[in-house]
Amino acid sequence: MSMTDPIADYLTRIRNAGKAKHRKVDIPASKLKVEMTKILHAYGFIQDYLVIKDNKQGIIRIYLKYDEDENCVIQGLKRVSKPGQRRYVNVDKIPRVFNNLGIAILSTSKGILSDRDARKLRVGGEVLCYVW
Repeated sequence: MSMTDPIADYLTRIRNAGKAKHRKVDIPASKLKVEMTKILHAYGFIQDYLVIKDNKQGIIRIYLKYDEDENCVIQGLKRVSKPGQRRYVNVDKIPRVFNNLGIAILSTSKGILSDRDARKLRVGGEVLCYVW
């Protein structure tokens, strides 16, 4: 199976696991996905994660976070910049997701950053996805 958009696959696996009320989801690892997972963990969208080494590319095991009514904390994930249409923004045009209740994840010259960190460091870049 050839995968043309691994980030969309990553987001879809998390979205599907949340809707199915799974406690954890396994995703094929890459440096980009690990950095995105660190941001999700830092902003409290996921409970925890593990990077499991194997003899291939590795696996990221993400433990999803639920509220007291058993609703997934991640209400939505949206891929913004796609392989067919990249979306780049200047620091002044970095979007605010749900009036700062959500986050945008960007790929910048300083690495993978949340929208808030990118504004602090005054760097723009490619908008990968929105999380709310």
